[in-house]
Amino acid sequence: MRRDRLPDQETSDVTVRSMLSFLSSDLAIDLGTANTCVYARGQGIVINEPSIVAVNHVSGQIEAVGVEARDMVGRTPGNITAIKPMKDGVIADFDATEKMLTYFIKKAHDRTVWVRPRIIIGIPSEVTQVEKRAVKDSAYRAKASEVHLVEEAMAAAIGAGMPITEPFGNMIVDIGGGTTDIAVISLAGIVYSRAVRVAGNEMDEAITQYIKKAHNLLIGERTAEQIKTQLGSAFELDESLKIEIRGRHLIEGVPKTTIVTDAEIREALADTVAVIVDAVRVALEQTPPELSADIYERGIVITGGGAMMKNLDKRLREETGVPVAIAEDPLHSVVLGTGKMLGDFDLLRRIAID
Repeated sequence: MRRDRLPDQETSDVTVRSMLSFLSSDLAIDLGTANTCVYARGQGIVINEPSIVAVNHVSGQIEAVGVEARDMVGRTPGNITAIKPMKDGVIADFDATEKMLTYFIKKAHDRTVWVRPRIIIGIPSEVTQVEKRAVKDSAYRAKASEVHLVEEAMAAAIGAGMPITEPFGNMIVDIGGGTTDIAVISLAGIVYSRAVRVAGNEMDEAITQYIKKAHNLLIGERTAEQIKTQLGSAFELDESLKIEIRGRHLIEGVPKTTIVTDAEIREALADTVAVIVDAVRVALEQTPPELSADIYERGIVITGGGAMMKNLDKRLREETGVPVAIAEDPLHSVVLGTGKMLGDFDLLRRIAID
C-alpha cells in the first residue's frame, strides 16, 4: 500500500537536495598559462579551454573567451586584441584573468549567476605572495565564496595516483605551458620543489625562431604548437617524421610552404629540453638520501602537456638513470588532483599553501 509523503518530510528532502546542490557547486581549477581546466564536484572535468580573452578596446567589452577567443588569434581587426592573461603560470593581466574566471565559473554552472562556489586553484611553486594574492583576489572577484591554493606539482601527483601520504619519496615533473614544476613529496608534504619558467610556450617560441632562421618563414603560434605536437621529440626517433607547414616568406612577403623534419625540431628544442633535464638532475641531487633511494626504486612520473613529447621519458631515463613513467592522463593530472581535494578537505588542509 502506497504511503503519502508528509509535508515535513518533503521539506526536509528539498533542504537536502538544496544542500547537495550547493556542495556540487564547488570547483577545482587548473589556471594554466596555455589552458584552463575546471573540475566540478560530482561531474568531473566540465571545461578545458585555452586561457585566452578577446577584448574590444573601443567598447571595453569581452568579445570572446576560451576556444572562441583562440580562433581569433592572428585574425582580429585593429579594435580587438586576443590576450593571454597568464604568463609563466601567474597572472600577467589582472582584469582579463578576472573576466576569464568569471566566464568559466558561470559556464561551469550553466550561466547561474547566484552560485558562489568554493574553489581550489593549482598554482606553480615559487610564486610570490603578491602573485598568490592576485590569484585569490581574481577568484573572489569572480564570486567565489572560499579560495584555496595548492601547488601544481602536488595536485599533479595526486591526479596521477601517486601515494603522496605514505612515508616514501615520490618525484613528479609537471611540464605545463608556462612552467615546469618539479617536486619530491613524502607524507603529504613537499620535501623539495622548484618551478622552472621554461615549458610548452618556450618550446613554441623556440620552434618559431628556428623556422624563421632556417627557412626564412614566419609562422603563427598555432602552427608552432602543431609542429611541436607532431614532430617534437627529446631523443632520436626510431622512424623519422616530416610535415608540410605554411607561413609568410620573410624576403618575398608572400605565403609559402616548406617541409620540416623531426631532426630539425629536435635541434630547435634542444636548449629548452636541456633546461628541464638539468632541473630534474638538480632535484635528484638535492633530495635527502633515503627519499632519493625511494625515487630510484619507484621512478619519476611526468605530467602536463610536455609529457606528451616523444621520447622525453627515454631522454630523462638516459640522463638520470632513474625509471620514468608518463601519467595515465598527463594533460589533466593537475585538475584531477585538485578535483579529488574537493571531496577530501582534510587532505586539502594539509597541503594548501595559503
